[in-house]
Amino acid sequence: MASQMTEMLKGTLEGIVLAFLAERPAYGYEITTELRERGFTDLAEGTIYALLVRIEQKGLVSVEKVPSEKGPPRKVFTLNPSGKQQLDEFWATWNLLVSRINNLPHPTTPQKGH
Repeated sequence: MASQMTEMLKGTLEGIVLAFLAERPAYGYEITTELRERGFTDLAEGTIYALLVRIEQKGLVSVEKVPSEKGPPRKVFTLNPSGKQQLDEFWATWNLLVSRINNLPHPTTPQKGH
C-alpha cells in the first residue's frame, strides 16, 4: 500500500503544497515537517525541495530570502495570484475526480443488482 500511496502523492503533491502555502508563507523544512505532522509521513525532504523549485519556476509562488539564526538565509515561499488560481483548479479537478471515484464499486459497497 505504501508504493500505491507514493504514486498517488506524485500526482497531487503540488496541490497539497499549494494548499499548505494558502494557509501561510513557509520555507521548505517547515513545509515538510508540517505535512508529516498532518499524516504525510513518507515524504522525503528532497521531494519537497524539488517541488518548490518547480513551483517557483512556474511562477506560482513569491520567494523572499529571510535571514536565519542557523546558517544561510531561508527561502520563504508565499502563494501568489497565479498559485491561487492553480490551487483553485487543483481543488476543482480533485473534487471532480473524487466524485467519479466514489461512484465506482467499493469493496464495502453492495453491488447493484445483488
